[in-house]
Amino acid sequence: MSRVRDDYEKSLWNRLTRWVNGESDPFQGKMEMEPLRETEVTGDSVYNPDLLDRKKVEQYVEDTQKNKEMRAFRILYSMSSVALCLLLIAVLLLAVSWLPVLGDPNGPNNNEVSKRYIEKGMEESGAVNMVTNMILSYRGFDTFGETCVLFIAATCVIVLLRKSEEEIENAKEQDWAYEPKADAILQKVTLILVPIIFLYGFYIILNGHLSPGGGFSGGATIGAGLILYVTTFGFHKTQRFFDEKTYEIVKVGALTLYSITMIYYFYTGANLIESMIPLGTPGDILSSGMILPINIFVGLEVACTMYAFFALFRRGGM
Repeated sequence: MSRVRDDYEKSLWNRLTRWVNGESDPFQGKMEMEPLRETEVTGDSVYNPDLLDRKKVEQYVEDTQKNKEMRAFRILYSMSSVALCLLLIAVLLLAVSWLPVLGDPNGPNNNEVSKRYIEKGMEESGAVNMVTNMILSYRGFDTFGETCVLFIAATCVIVLLRKSEEEIENAKEQDWAYEPKADAILQKVTLILVPIIFLYGFYIILNGHLSPGGGFSGGATIGAGLILYVTTFGFHKTQRFFDEKTYEIVKVGALTLYSITMIYYFYTGANLIESMIPLGTPGDILSSGMILPINIFVGLEVACTMYAFFALFRRGGM
């Protein structure tokens, strides 16, 4: 027969059992902080001891009369800021003083390179627009690098902001709450403006070698038209003709074709091989060799990049 202990209530096992079952807390009254005082309301102000203590600390730290270290730091910070600004102004003024005089025939900007652009540009490229001729022909490597930067930027945004199909499906109710409402006036105006915007964008791209324009400005125009359409009608209608698959085909395909074109030009130019692509008659729409297709590739790349940025920041998908 087991013996009942008189001090069972005070035993370690009983206290442990009650603590595990949540019936008691062995640390109660031993490790607690002093309870906060109730908020005292005096007139329109509310007394908060914690806030008051914090204000006292901030007042002491920011009090430059008592805190000598803070006062020295602020003086040093102000002097360093002024010195840095003066140094920057001096460097900029010195750089400007070294610039050549505008119109100086002996200036570094008036050399054989620019002279070659002006005198031989139309003959060697077939482009009437001198700016497009320089950007996409003589300095085509730089423009190709800029296009790759657009592709990389869009890829990084996709990696950071893209949501899975399941996440987009689960967030549809919340997302659709921000979809544009059925505004008859806005929709009718958009139906009239968007085709005109697209047509004008393609015009800028296709005439980039003949008149001011090109792939970058035309692509930005088309991208603005896409953003206007999706803002008015929503993603569910835009995806009927421009979904994620279409975006991938257009963007990757344009950059791939552009890369192949530039590889051909790099190879022929580095080996002094005459290009087999005809330049056509300067002034005609089908002229300037591969400048016209390159403008198309760049325009599609820019338009897709603009729309991708808007779509991904807006909802995490196309």
